[in-house]
Amino acid sequence: MIKTTTKKIIFLSAILWMFAATKVSAQLQDMKLLNVPIDISNDFKDFTNTYYLADSLSSFDPVTATGKITYKRYNYATRQAFNNMLGVLRPVAANEFPTTEYEASPKLPFSIQFVSARTVRVRATSGFQVKPDQESLMLVNGKAPVDKSDWKYSKISGGHRYTSQYGSVTILEHPWHVEFRDATGKLLTKTVHNQDNIDSTYTPVLPFSYVRRAADYSRSMSAAFSLSPGEKIFGCGESFASFNKRGQKVVLWADDANGVQNETMYKPIPFFMSSRGYGMFMHTSTPITCDFGKYFSGVNSLMIGDDELDLFVFLGEPKDILNEYTNLTGKATMPPLWSFGFWMSRITYVSEQDGRDVAAKLRANKIPADVIHYDTGWFTTDWRTDYKFAPDRFKDPAKLMSDLKKDGFHVSLWQLPYFTPKNTFFNELVKNNLVVKDGKGNLPYEDAVLDFSNPATVKWYQDKIAGLLKLGVGVIKVDFGEAAPNNGLYHSGRTGFYEHNLYPLRYNKAVADITRQVNGENIIWARSAWAGSQRYPLHWGGDAANTNTAMAAELRGGLSFGLSGFAFWSHDMGGFVLKSPENLYARWAAFGLLSSHSRSHGAPPKEPWEYSPEFLKTFRLTDETRYKLMPYIYAQAKDCTERGLPMVRALFVEYPNDPGSWLVDDQYLFGSDILVAPLFENVAERDVYLPPGQWIDYQTGQVYNNGWNKIKAGPIQAIILVKEGAVIPHIKLAQSTMQMDWSALDLVSYAIKGEKATALICLPSDNVLRRINVSGTSVSNDAFSGKVKLQVKPYTATIPK
Repeated sequence: MIKTTTKKIIFLSAILWMFAATKVSAQLQDMKLLNVPIDISNDFKDFTNTYYLADSLSSFDPVTATGKITYKRYNYATRQAFNNMLGVLRPVAANEFPTTEYEASPKLPFSIQFVSARTVRVRATSGFQVKPDQESLMLVNGKAPVDKSDWKYSKISGGHRYTSQYGSVTILEHPWHVEFRDATGKLLTKTVHNQDNIDSTYTPVLPFSYVRRAADYSRSMSAAFSLSPGEKIFGCGESFASFNKRGQKVVLWADDANGVQNETMYKPIPFFMSSRGYGMFMHTSTPITCDFGKYFSGVNSLMIGDDELDLFVFLGEPKDILNEYTNLTGKATMPPLWSFGFWMSRITYVSEQDGRDVAAKLRANKIPADVIHYDTGWFTTDWRTDYKFAPDRFKDPAKLMSDLKKDGFHVSLWQLPYFTPKNTFFNELVKNNLVVKDGKGNLPYEDAVLDFSNPATVKWYQDKIAGLLKLGVGVIKVDFGEAAPNNGLYHSGRTGFYEHNLYPLRYNKAVADITRQVNGENIIWARSAWAGSQRYPLHWGGDAANTNTAMAAELRGGLSFGLSGFAFWSHDMGGFVLKSPENLYARWAAFGLLSSHSRSHGAPPKEPWEYSPEFLKTFRLTDETRYKLMPYIYAQAKDCTERGLPMVRALFVEYPNDPGSWLVDDQYLFGSDILVAPLFENVAERDVYLPPGQWIDYQTGQVYNNGWNKIKAGPIQAIILVKEGAVIPHIKLAQSTMQMDWSALDLVSYAIKGEKATALICLPSDNVLRRINVSGTSVSNDAFSGKVKLQVKPYTATIPK
């Protein structure tokens, strides 16, 4: 009897435990953690909400390209067929009272604005707008230009058409559509109407519409556009997921990604481009969820948190689109020459002596370098930002800066915009209302978070940064910035729903502006970003793991970031989290030293002399190659600032008509003329895809034809190839960019049989980009005659000395 009772107790306990475990599991699935990215897509399939579907053009003025769209009201209802339940949209009557006071089918403003011959702005609202148009921090000069002269109007049957030399925009009255075509008339994309779905599919698809939430009557737009077979989507910021976004759901919400191998992003950017010949910029700072054909393969749903749609559409090839987008949101100005040198760092150097020792060992081991970075440990208490060097470990910070600069080094300093309760500035910031508050007027977090929408906060903060810059600091590390409180109330008068994503841009701008004011240089080192942050270079890729897969993901993120308007980007060579495995570090160093900017950073040791003699030799060779390539790097960087191009460049940017170039995400162009294929595993060779033309191995001189080739790496642990017909300018090796002699450059010609070749050259003394033609061993248009000695050399089978 006792045994039976015991068995029953055990059995019942097991059942209760399983029930509790199931309940906890369900709760965990629904749990919302602090700063989890906001995915608003669920609001567009909620049975309690009301949906307004764009139906017809009720009025339109062709002269101003403005009118009104009639929206029809729908709710979700269930439909069961063959034991399968669907949620489908059904027309519904108005549910407001008094019935005389509200429109069942509202007619709401819609407009087309012409920015340039390639750029069109589409605007629509979901209701009455109280606030007037305000200057936008995302746009150059706060607003978009208007240029109607390139577009010609024509009335067509059932609608209206505007045409430029690059394409056309057609507005159809009923069913309402906006269609974008290229110059040949090929349809690029069009808005999706409910009738399109009814006529073609059983799948319930939400067309172009807006949602009105039952919970609070807030509204959000869903701009639905068609996708074509084979169409590919790229961009959306520093996304570490699959390179081609077609078939993905991408949530644009700044987040501390805690690595580079998940779907969240330090740097989401509300911009993407299509392989079909168009790009789109969603001009808002609200949360955005883009469904690029994940739910329904033929529809691109841009679910925008804002209650109005402000969408810029760009026509053209990738270079055209990037140029147009950065004309609108800003191009990077040229960073200083020294920033292109090697940055030596770890987490963390903690004293004046640390900096002096590292600088001395860099020079003793002949590792060319330009920057020493102090991370979290230069304060009295590690991580506690008080903008003061620990007095017991830094006897004379100004002299340290001066001495290091004499030896060719600039100093970089870490800080962040969050203040713990123990921070000496905590009470001052709270008392003076310089931080983000919540609805009670309290702090949303344990920490006080600087409110950069408040001019008084910006002034207070910039005064602190200016003090460091005046000591001789070269650059500030603009770390974090992804955790602006979503539930916060900001000085701007807006909530975190609008300010969270804008926070990185405000943060980047505050540091860049004061650095330019004090030092005269446009340079920061930032982790977070939003649209417009490209004006404030530069950014790095966050806290990568020390693995092969992290290295590969880092490149995908960099390629996506470059396709989002950012010219300059770096990453922590060897990974951040743990000590870098030596073989991985050597391979990552080749990738890192052939990126726009190069930094070793992460868990110690990171210094090359702390590894084997063989590693030190390889690292030195790779670093020396970067320094010899400095004229190429500097000229390519200048070209990027003028055309909105990335230094770490997807192949299809240069080769848009080559189908294979759209499929590669593990190689990149370093500028326009050098192709780099990193080694993502411990191998001596790999398959490399080469775009049209011939390509010459930088390390061996061997010539390869386009297509797939299996190529061995050389002493530098990557495959590095130069486009045939390019001239790569080199400079005599120096241990610092400050010590470089720009009066004599070697022009290494990669023209087979000595035929004509071209080079870009930009001297730091004037920052003017010049194109040089080389025929054989002579320069046919020497723009530097009498200023710079140019010596033409044919490529060889070894790395140039």
